[in-house]
Amino acid sequence: MRQRNLLVIGFLSVTLLGVELVWTRLLSAEFFYTYAFLTLSLAVMGMGLGALALRLFRFLDRECNLGVFLTLAGLMALVGPPVVFRIGLDFSLLFGSWTMIGKFVITLALLGASFFFGGIALAMLFKHNHQEMPRLYAADLLGAGVGVLAAIILMNGIGTPTAVFWVALPILLAALIASRWWFKIVPVALITAIVVLSGRADSLLEVKREERAPVVYKHWDAMAKIKMYDYSGHFRGLNIDNVAHFSVIPFDGDWSKIEEELGEEGWDIDIRYLVDQFDECTFLSLGSGGGADVFQALQYGAAEVHAVEVNPHINGMMLDGDPSGYIVSDSSVTDSTGRIITCAEFSGHIYDDPRVKVVSEDARTYVRRHKNKFDVIFSLSSNTWAALGSGSFALAENYLFTTEAFIDYWEALTDDGFLSMEHQVYMPRLVGEVIDALTTLGVDKPTDHFIVYNLPKMRRNLLLLSKQPLTDDIRQNAYLAMKQQRYDFIYPLYPAPDSVETNLINLIVTNGWRAAVDSAKINISPCTDDRPFTAQMGLWRNVQRDKLKNVNAYADFYGFPISKIIILVILAVVVVLMIPLMLVPYAKSGEKLRGAAWLYFFLIGIAFMAVEVVLIQKYALFIGASVYSIATVLLTLLIASGIGSRMAERFGSRTAFIGIIAWLLLEIFVLRHFTNLLVGLPMLPRAIVSGLLVFPLGFFMGMPFPKGALRVGELVDWGFAVNGVASVLGATAIVLVAFTFGFTVALLVPALIYLFAGLLLSLKTAW
Repeated sequence: MRQRNLLVIGFLSVTLLGVELVWTRLLSAEFFYTYAFLTLSLAVMGMGLGALALRLFRFLDRECNLGVFLTLAGLMALVGPPVVFRIGLDFSLLFGSWTMIGKFVITLALLGASFFFGGIALAMLFKHNHQEMPRLYAADLLGAGVGVLAAIILMNGIGTPTAVFWVALPILLAALIASRWWFKIVPVALITAIVVLSGRADSLLEVKREERAPVVYKHWDAMAKIKMYDYSGHFRGLNIDNVAHFSVIPFDGDWSKIEEELGEEGWDIDIRYLVDQFDECTFLSLGSGGGADVFQALQYGAAEVHAVEVNPHINGMMLDGDPSGYIVSDSSVTDSTGRIITCAEFSGHIYDDPRVKVVSEDARTYVRRHKNKFDVIFSLSSNTWAALGSGSFALAENYLFTTEAFIDYWEALTDDGFLSMEHQVYMPRLVGEVIDALTTLGVDKPTDHFIVYNLPKMRRNLLLLSKQPLTDDIRQNAYLAMKQQRYDFIYPLYPAPDSVETNLINLIVTNGWRAAVDSAKINISPCTDDRPFTAQMGLWRNVQRDKLKNVNAYADFYGFPISKIIILVILAVVVVLMIPLMLVPYAKSGEKLRGAAWLYFFLIGIAFMAVEVVLIQKYALFIGASVYSIATVLLTLLIASGIGSRMAERFGSRTAFIGIIAWLLLEIFVLRHFTNLLVGLPMLPRAIVSGLLVFPLGFFMGMPFPKGALRVGELVDWGFAVNGVASVLGATAIVLVAFTFGFTVALLVPALIYLFAGLLLSLKTAW
């Protein structure tokens, strides 16, 4: 019986953590990452509600029902997502339409049901076997760790939509183990349903939208949803998560035809002048996407081109092609024999050019390993918006656009090098960061080293940073169009001509960003590696009731604080609804948790998730912002915590909490300097180092819950419910703290909370 319980808990946790990660990837691509954050942060509270239901309704608390609850959890994991995609939820109308609010509540019920029934099952096993809590909680954490691996392997192996259904398999196996013989047919039937549903996954789990061109290729993995458009054979477009777009240029190997192919307008941002400044230009494409940057660099004679792209599948498409994923909709996709033309063939195999070095890695991490290397660093709308952090509890941070990033770019440039960086919305923040970076580096007259252009037709801003002070000749000729005085296409915002001297960027550079804060419609404060939330540009003063009626997913970019409002909504639900519900058992007869015990479980729930979220975000810079950093940190933390739980009885309570607090202080004040010394290591050694640094902290963090559970005995189900709700509060509130104060403060907060929790545990009479 003991081994059965451990196996059931392990299988259950594999699915619950797995669906959290897979659903996050799915909803981030189909609805946008802020809405995924809102939906899943609230949905996972179902686990705490399930545990509370077990405490409140005694008829649920029968071991013979365990298989039923596990089966219901598996059923809702299968049914929930497809139904959500059919109810027509429009998040942009969420705050202004009662109909959409109703649909959102239904969405939460559907997605939260799997966690609810799973929470009942887990709380039941904890309650009835409370004397074995170190072993049981270890099985829970270790199962969650396996769930991380399972989710990533499934998404990469069979695609995210199909993984949505197969990730439910472990909990159905748990149901098969725990069910009475006559009921086993139900989980068996649901396992069979997985096969049927997975065959229709792509159509069941996709928002119907009007595409800009025929889609000839689709690919889903743990990194992104990739679609390829075919524009009648003239060129192709890569789309990432229904947000980012890159062009793939057709090429037959004849460089003399290129200008004819491009037409009169040529390249949108022409870098011939910059490349021509060097006899043998070493060029870095910072986020190479579909290879257009690489193509231009090769056309203009760059001697060495580094194509750095964080998504390895895109690089694979450019190197080898992937005909298996093509959807043949018209003849432009095939050659005269009907054979599919792959992406690599379409682009003339330019990545096979001996001058090209293809790198599948986070661009910032790659730049940090090179000093005085590149003549031209080129960035064209590089973004990492995917919510890849801690399951649902993540908003996209971006280390490409911080003050320290510009220090790294500067140091990676040769003595006469250039950085060319274009972006649609970030530029007001970037200019402040450039000035701060160059000031930190001790550069004389930082403002002489950069110019900012406006590209009105493209609705973009363009930064040119030079290692040497810029001359008028460079300012006029850098992008060719300036030489022709094409003010309808490009003109400077800084240094600004009299006609536009009051523009925000010119005011920031000439007067400092602080002087422009009050008049700016967006958040223009420079971002740092400690606070890298560049995309969170909303300001509280822009909140107006009328604007809530129709909130665009990109509202933050234009000053409306949709991300912060979503965090407040989650916090309000927890504080106004969930916490009072966790107090309801005090109104019923029977044994009750003492106040100290209730507060203890609440505090360690907040602290654990706060640490988890911040560590994943912080180590993404060292390892590289990709699925590998998530797997490394989250997996290590969960496995280490599971081992710590198993060993909890061998360590005193004081040792456990001192270990947590001491290691958190090391993380805050020491370890970041250590990792900075090791940025030159390849990715695998960096991941190993990260795991070694996270493991001791995770080991001690696994001990507080089983120690408290052993104190309260059968009341552990109530403690588990409180802990689950507090976890959502901690994971959400800490993001708001990080937005405002940075990761250093965000780690100090859980350190103080753990200190207080340790003091509560030491008050034995209060329990």
